[in-house]
Amino acid sequence: MFDAVKIKNQCIEWIRSFFDENGKDCNAVIGISGGKDSSVAAALCVEALGKDRVVGILMPCGEQHDIDMAYLLCDHLGIKRYEINIKNSVEGLKNALPEDFPLSNQSVINLPPRIRMSTVYMISQSLNGRVVNTCNLSEDWVGYSTRYGDAAGDFSPLSNLTVTEVKEIGRVLGLPDVLVDKVPIDGLSGKTDEDNLGFTYTVLDKYIRTGEIEDKNIKEIIDKKHKANLFKLQLMPSFKPEM
Repeated sequence: MFDAVKIKNQCIEWIRSFFDENGKDCNAVIGISGGKDSSVAAALCVEALGKDRVVGILMPCGEQHDIDMAYLLCDHLGIKRYEINIKNSVEGLKNALPEDFPLSNQSVINLPPRIRMSTVYMISQSLNGRVVNTCNLSEDWVGYSTRYGDAAGDFSPLSNLTVTEVKEIGRVLGLPDVLVDKVPIDGLSGKTDEDNLGFTYTVLDKYIRTGEIEDKNIKEIIDKKHKANLFKLQLMPSFKPEM
């Protein structure tokens, strides 16, 4: 059985150890969406470092219908926040392309997360920071992240925890239920993560932890996604000459 209190405490100590070894006086800088992952990761950092060493970066792309959730989190934790609208950067880069460039829809979808991560690193470098990665195991397992976008970061508190486990930790951290239970939406099509994936996180999490799954078709989809996206979780291959 998953012991949320035990794992929460272990994670807090791990974050402290990371900063002791990789920036004793540095700040944790985190992109805040208002969803469960950034909420739990930010709360863990506050517990580990104190609210004065955690900085939230809000990055709407034009109008963000649920940005009030990001405000709620920052206010609840008492952390400093900066809001930078990335719409002009996204549109400017797209408009800078030659008219005949075959820009794919997937490239357009992945552009905002990559610009957001560049923005977070810009802020972090200016504030003596270390960037918090907010990906969880469930999303990473099936490649539901953007390489060099939300998949980037300097340290990752949640990447070995499933969605179900992240939610349990959020509850023991005392986060508002509206943040823990907020249905994740991709912010582009208006579809939920589970709509896009074709299965629920409950089914995925059980399969990851126990290997049990009832629907063979869903198992095949998950296995295919996992295999195809393993490269995202590995270090970039590098040539090693034989001297």
